[in-house]
Formats: sequence, C-alpha cells, structure tokens
Amino acid sequence: MRPLWKGAISFGLVYVPVKMYAATEKKNVKFNYLHEKCKTPVQYRRYCPYCDTEINNEEIVRGYEYEKGRYVVMKDEDFESLPVEGSRSINIVDFVDLTDIDPLYFEKGYYLAPGEGGQKVFELLKKSMQETGKVAIAKVVIRNKESLAAIRVAEGILSISTMFYPDEVRKPQGIPELDYKVELHDNELKMAVSLINNLSAAFQPEKYTDDYRQQLLEVIQAKIAGEEVETVPTAQTEKVVDLMSALKASIDLAQKEKDNNKQTETVKKKASRAKKATAS
Repeated sequence: MRPLWKGAISFGLVYVPVKMYAATEKKNVKFNYLHEKCKTPVQYRRYCPYCDTEINNEEIVRGYEYEKGRYVVMKDEDFESLPVEGSRSINIVDFVDLTDIDPLYFEKGYYLAPGEGGQKVFELLKKSMQETGKVAIAKVVIRNKESLAAIRVAEGILSISTMFYPDEVRKPQGIPELDYKVELHDNELKMAVSLINNLSAAFQPEKYTDDYRQQLLEVIQAKIAGEEVETVPTAQTEKVVDLMSALKASIDLAQKEKDNNKQTETVKKKASRAKKATAS
C-alpha cells in the first residue's frame, strides 16, 4: 500500500512522525450508462445553459449559494488564506473512553504507521494508549478539509477514524414516526431478552459476506457466458400476528442453530485429532 498522507501526531510537546494508509475500500459493482439503441457509453458534458455552450475546467469556479440564485465566488487564494492549523499535523485535543463515542460519529478509517525516524516515539504513544485504554480525539486536515478524528489502538496497531462534527449529526427529534406510545408485557420483554442472549456471539467480521454483490457478479458472469439467468424465488414469510408465538419460534430456531454449530465444531475437532493421530 502507498501512504496517502504524511505528517505527525502532536500531543503536548511530543511530536510523532506518521504515515497514513487507507484502511477500507468499497467493493461495489460499477456500471456504465449506455445508449440502449447502440450500446455506446453516455457522455456527460460540462454545459452552461445560459451561454448555450460547453465549457472546460479552466472556466469553472466554485460558488456558494447564499440566497436562491445568488452566489459568492470563492477562488483558490481564498482557501489558502484560511487559518488551518498545521495541515500536516494531527493535533490531539483530548483522551476519552471509546464507549463514550456514539458510532454515528465515525466516518472513514485509516491505518497509521511510523514516519522516518519516528519508530520509538510512535511505539511510546501506542503503548501508553494501550496502558490507559484511552482513545485520542484529534483534528486533522485531509484533502483540504479539517476533520475531527479518533485515534485508537486496535490489533496491535494505531488506527485513526475521521468523525463528523456534532452539527453534522442529525437529531432524531424531527422524525414523526418516533412519537408513539405502546405497552409491553413483562413476558414479551423477557422472551425478547432471551432471544437476544441466544443470538449473542463474539464479533467475527470474517463470517459476514456481501451476498447481494456475490449474486450480482454471478448474474453478470452468466450473461457473459451467454447462459440463461434463472432467478431463485424468494421464500414468502408468513405474517405472525401473535408476538409471543413469534418470539418463542425465534428462540427455538436460534437454539437449534446454536446446537448445530456446536455439533459441527465437535465433528471438526474429532476429524482434526484423527488426522494428527494418523500423521504421527
């Protein structure tokens, strides 16, 4: 991987040279828009309807619409004059507990690695954060945008996640459907809690796959090979009116699945022991 950003973490008077690497990538299936008649890719033009002409990049400026149809034009020098503190510095503001941060605030994740000559102080920061169990809240400028960020130790390395500012996270009070009143029976709550306990497990990200993307790629490959694509009918779920019956059926199903998983693990362990015994 190539670093997309080089700079330093600063906290107090400590200066930690770092490199930043993208930690995630989208795996979406990309499509081009074609003209149905001739299958030619559709072109998108930069067109000014007032002048009735196409324009190039050099003729485009950035405008902020402060009133309907009225803009103030911003030039490159306007952005350069902004008082952005240390465009190559990750400035730690506070250390907090990870549980205090609502996941809604997280945006995009990156890995951090030590910069040239910064291995010792990098390791010092990492070890001290491990000892305290704290997450660092910082400010960082990436691609000319200042972001709030959280630095934490995960799987033995330092990672940084950009965050939304509080005024960028919408409040739920404006959702009318949330203004409701219902009554829950104790048995319903107990059974729902029991269902959650039966479905609880350690988080193992490798067990989750993008089934939709996989099936979409299979359809695409079938079309490339000239095969007829058959769609699998979706199983219709019967609507269960009785909430208690639905909860009980769900608990039974979850318990059955858990028992099957245990049996599978037992068979795997026995097979592994038998293989080792045969090899010896």
